Parts: sequence; structure tokens; C-alpha cells
Amino acid sequence: MSKPKSKETKDEQDSLWYRIHRIIVLIACAAVFYPGFNPGRITTSISRNVSLFTASVSYSAIVDQLQRALIRGWVQKSTFIQVMLSSDLLLIGVILAAVGACMSFGNRRMRKRGFIFPLIGSLLMFGGLGGIFGAYDQIVQAASAKVPAYFPMGFWLFAAFTVMIILSTGILMAREKRSKLPLEPKMEMKDKYQLFLLFLPVLALTFIFSYLPLWGWRYAFFDYKAGGELTSANFVGLKWFTILFQNATTRADVLRVLKNTLGMSGLGILTSWVPLAFAVLLTQVDSKRFRRVVQTFTTIPNFLGWVIVYAIALAIFSTDGFINNFMNNIMHVAANTNYLMSGSHVWLKMLLWGMWKGVGWSAIIYISSISGIDPSLYEAAEIDGANRFQKIWNVTIPQLMPTFCVLLLMSIANILSNGLDQYLVFSNPVNSKSIEVLDLYVYNLGISNGQIPMSTAIGMFKSVVSVVLLFGANAVSKKLRGTSII
Repeated sequence: MSKPKSKETKDEQDSLWYRIHRIIVLIACAAVFYPGFNPGRITTSISRNVSLFTASVSYSAIVDQLQRALIRGWVQKSTFIQVMLSSDLLLIGVILAAVGACMSFGNRRMRKRGFIFPLIGSLLMFGGLGGIFGAYDQIVQAASAKVPAYFPMGFWLFAAFTVMIILSTGILMAREKRSKLPLEPKMEMKDKYQLFLLFLPVLALTFIFSYLPLWGWRYAFFDYKAGGELTSANFVGLKWFTILFQNATTRADVLRVLKNTLGMSGLGILTSWVPLAFAVLLTQVDSKRFRRVVQTFTTIPNFLGWVIVYAIALAIFSTDGFINNFMNNIMHVAANTNYLMSGSHVWLKMLLWGMWKGVGWSAIIYISSISGIDPSLYEAAEIDGANRFQKIWNVTIPQLMPTFCVLLLMSIANILSNGLDQYLVFSNPVNSKSIEVLDLYVYNLGISNGQIPMSTAIGMFKSVVSVVLLFGANAVSKKLRGTSII
């Protein structure tokens, strides 16, 4: 009885060491993208917004604020080339360590083969740190007051990562060497780990582009001006949130854009059945060639940027556009109307442009769902004497309702997030009051007017409300359908 327990304890210890090793590598990978942990910021003249990843791929980002110093000869160009090359070594080292961590999910043969990657990666990381320290020493030797030397905290952080990766790899190699279990004939990995690693790049990109930017929420608590710094002197706490709800002008603007946002999102929700209807009608067409042509031409607009869509609209509806030319030259009716400058029916126009652009793409999921419906359901309905319309109403529509409900609830959860691209390109002085949605208002407030703290506070408010709506929609889904959407 004691031997199985001892073996189980040893397996748990091995699993624990592998988890520690993976966590170390995961944190190192995340630190690559965080500017505050950049070990290559060897002078305060290098922007604090440059991360290790940026420094490894963009020389111009490193020397962006050093052009005058390079021209004057206060520092040498080779110093910053050395920083970039050293950052490349560090980045490659972290990538190799990550490859080894991924291989640790495999069998013993794969794990033992994977040890070589963190070892080589650690050597490259040591080389990169050595190169960065050499570049720092060159800045110190230059002793220029215009380019002060700065020893970054990120240097010690990545040095600690390198040491921990080497130690954890060495411990794992020693434990594997003492193991008496036979090696498998070939490298293999369980399916669940393969699926996890396939999903890992998506998870990493989601973290980088969706969660890492949340660090910018701190601007909402400071009296920040573009180009300034966040210090205790300009910390204002909840001042901007107070202004948001107590200032009459700001409150009126927010209510106006909320009305526009909810109005246009509401119209989108009310017409969310259109892609479903389009998919059902398209699948009823007997000619496969005609269906492919229609589906292709209705899907292509989704891949056009809103700037291109606006160019098409300009060619059709502007003063010199197709409609006015047709009326003047063909119908011989004087016409000189710029339909794009009109401020009437703005919500309806945006809805129609959005439907034209997205209905074909949105119908794809319904078309695929229709193709997955059991043919025996149609055969049974036909035996019962159902005609084509009755089969659609009693078989196709009920089978599509779960998909429709999920997409509908997700649309409700995202009712405050209808983007800004479409509204930005179609915006003009005449329709600006009616077309400005919440995302566009945040953009105009922060980028155009320079009120970054206020725009950040509004963005935070919108995100919190969206999360509440998401969980509310999830609760409704669980109550009505018995299934959760998250």
C-alpha cells in the first residue's frame, strides 16, 4: 500500500515542478510586452512606452527621442543597434523557453527532447542581458548630461527569469534522469494538451490586445496631459467620474451619445432576424451556382473597410455622384443634392449601410447550421404532407433558434459597443449630433480634444456596463433556454 502512495507523491511533485517551470516561462512571455519591464531602456531618453518586444523589432522606436543626440555625437548609433540586437537575443531566448514549456505537456520522450530549448534559450537570454549591460556601460562612459544613463529594473527581472528557467530546467532534467520509467518509442501528446496549445496563441493575443491595455485605465485617476507623466502630484482620484455625473454639460453630452448608441444598436437588434431570413431563403434556391454567386457577392462587402464603403457611397450619393448625374443627364431633371451631408434619418442610413456590409457574412453561421440539420426531419415532415413553407416554419426555423438566441443575447450584451469606424467616416458637421455614438465620443474626446482622463473614465464606465449586460444576458439565457452562453 505504501509503494503506490510513494509513486503518487512523486508524480505530484514532478507535476508541481513542471507547473512552476511553465508559470515562470508564462510570466516571462507576458513581461516581453510590458514597457515597464523593458531591460533595454538604458537611458531615460528612450521612451517609457517601448517594450522589449518593440525594442527587438523596431530600431526607430528606440532612438525616436535620440535623433538630436545622435546627430551631435553625444552617443553612438552602434550603442542602440547593440540594444536592439541584444533585445532580439532575449526575445528568441524567451520564445525557445516557451517552446520547451509547450513540449513539457507531452510524454517522457517529448519532455526530455524539450529540455534543450530552455537551456539554449537561457544562454541566449544571458547573452542578450550581457549585450544590454555593455550598451549601458557605453552610455555611462559617454557621460553626457543630455543622454543620462539609466539602469532599468527590467534588467534584474529578466536576469531572475533566466536564472529561474535554468534552475527549474535543471531540476526537471535531474528528476527525469532518476526516473526508471521506460521511454516511449515516439514523441506524443494527449489530445487535450494539443487543443490547448492550438488555442494558446489566441489566448495570448487576447491577453495582449484585450487585457494588457486595461493598464491604461489608470489615466482616469490622474490629471494627465498628453506627453506628461503620472505622478502623485497630478493624482485626482475620482474627480473625472464625479464630473461625468455631476457636470451638466458633460452629462448632457453623454446622454445624447447614449441615445444615439442605444438607438442604432436597438435598430440592429430589431433587424437581427434579417441574416437568418436571408440564409433560409438562399438555401431554398435549387441552383447551386446561383446560390454561390449570391453568397459570394453578399459576403465580399464584409471585407471592405469602412473607408472604402464611404468612397462607394461618395461615388453614388455625392453632388457629383451617380444619382445626381443620372437625374441630370438621363431624366433631364435638375438635381444637385448631396445626400451624404443630410442630417435626416441618420440612424436608418447607418443601419442600411451596416446591413449591406454585414448581412452576407452574418448569414454564413445560419447557412452552416442549416446544412447540419438532420435530413430525416425534412423527410418526416414531407411524409406528413408538409409543403416547402411548412417545412421551413416547423423544421428549419426551430432548429436555428438556439443559434439565433445566442447571437441575439450577445448583441444585447454588446449594445454599448457598436464601434466607431462606420460613424467616424460618415460623420460631418451636419449629422455629427445624431451620428456620434459612445465609442466615437470617447475617440473625439480623447484624441481630438486631448481630454484623455475623461475619455478613459467614460470608456471604463462603458466597459463595466457592458460586462453587467453580458452577465445579465447570460442569466436570461440560462433561465429561458437552460444553457449558458459564457
